[in-house]
Amino acid sequence: MTFALFDRLRSGGFEHVLVGNDAGTGLRSLVVTHDTTLGPALGGVRMHPYPDEDAALDDALRLAQAMTLKAAAAGLALGGGWSVIIGDPATDKTPGLLRAHGRRIAALGGRFIPVNDVGTTQADLRIIGTETSPVCDTGDPSPMTALGVLEGIRACLRATGGDGDLRGVRVCVQGAGNVGAALARLLAAESARVLVCDVDPGRAAAVARETGAEVIHPSEAVEAECDVLAPCALGGVVDDRTLPLLRCRIIAGGANNVLDDPGHAAALADRGILYAPDFCVNAGGLVYLEEQLLGHDRVRAEQRVRGVGDRVSAVLEHARRDGLTPLRAALDLAEARLRRVTP
Repeated sequence: MTFALFDRLRSGGFEHVLVGNDAGTGLRSLVVTHDTTLGPALGGVRMHPYPDEDAALDDALRLAQAMTLKAAAAGLALGGGWSVIIGDPATDKTPGLLRAHGRRIAALGGRFIPVNDVGTTQADLRIIGTETSPVCDTGDPSPMTALGVLEGIRACLRATGGDGDLRGVRVCVQGAGNVGAALARLLAAESARVLVCDVDPGRAAAVARETGAEVIHPSEAVEAECDVLAPCALGGVVDDRTLPLLRCRIIAGGANNVLDDPGHAAALADRGILYAPDFCVNAGGLVYLEEQLLGHDRVRAEQRVRGVGDRVSAVLEHARRDGLTPLRAALDLAEARLRRVTP
């Protein structure tokens, strides 16, 4: 990290970056709050063996900013943040390390509410919760994220001339983790034709056995001939290398930061590929978590999550009407809400 960090924080509107170091447990972490205009920042705890500190910082900043947009576009009383722990969760994770991370979060005085993400579990959050409060450590949000993505895919099908019926629609689910597996189940129940891949072949095979999906190699996902590419793993799926290889007509999935660069939104439009902005289409899990924090039941939460499709439809209609990319239309929605609340 260089002193240019402060210029980057200022230009991106970030509020806070807390650097955590604990020699006793080996903790090396970052906790980022991007914008708490609408409420406390809710974000993941991601544990990943980043190649260096700059890669960890880049990931944390991008994810924190995406959470602000997601909460604002979804109409939630939450802000955006994220935290990362540098390390391999299979070998470096210990209760002591998790508690040390919890103490760093506690230093923010409730301005950051953590939830599990890649490399962490709800059991891990309960350990973190021994040092800080509140935490989201009960009720897996992944099925609700997947449900919102399903409704977002329906909205995209309608926007491209269909009626939202998923029967026979060919969907490539990239990533067979919690969200990807849940999405594959929902798609199979709707009689979609599902392709699935994962860097862990065992996970992909398990999902295929359960849903009847066809397993493909992860390297084939971006080139798969399909109606919908549903990224449900890490971000940066659409970049300069992969963009010309795409053979889908819609991109809508559970991953954050699907576009490696915002400029790829226009490139997708030029190719006739409809992109549902990730922070709109994958907001179902965040909606569910807000419902949990408010003490509401699952039935009400599911009703709100199904509204993700309506919001995606509104964004796509705004884009069509005003000649914008869907990304620009979604940013307009989020930024307008932040402006209305800002004194």
